[in-house]
Amino acid sequence: MAKKSMVEREKKRQVLVAKYATKRAALKAIAADESRPMEERFKANLKLAQLPRNSSATRLHNRCELSGRPKAYYRKLKLSRIALRDLASFGQIPGMVKSSW
Repeated sequence: MAKKSMVEREKKRQVLVAKYATKRAALKAIAADESRPMEERFKANLKLAQLPRNSSATRLHNRCELSGRPKAYYRKLKLSRIALRDLASFGQIPGMVKSSW
């Protein structure tokens, strides 16, 4: 089980990313538009830097929904390999069987 503080920190980041997504996208569009004057683009970059760091989508990290484990994460299932194996062993995932030979 992952530390609860790390799981909560990740949830906080997800909320911030959702909150600032439109504002961040608009500022990035202004900053990247080369037809605009240089001063306006520079101001957009400054405003972008004033936004909270954790509102950037690149700071998000995928975590297992059951255990909170950050590594060995399967995107399609939103589970870590360990949680996936446990569920498969108990027969709770249809069609998935733990192999043994």
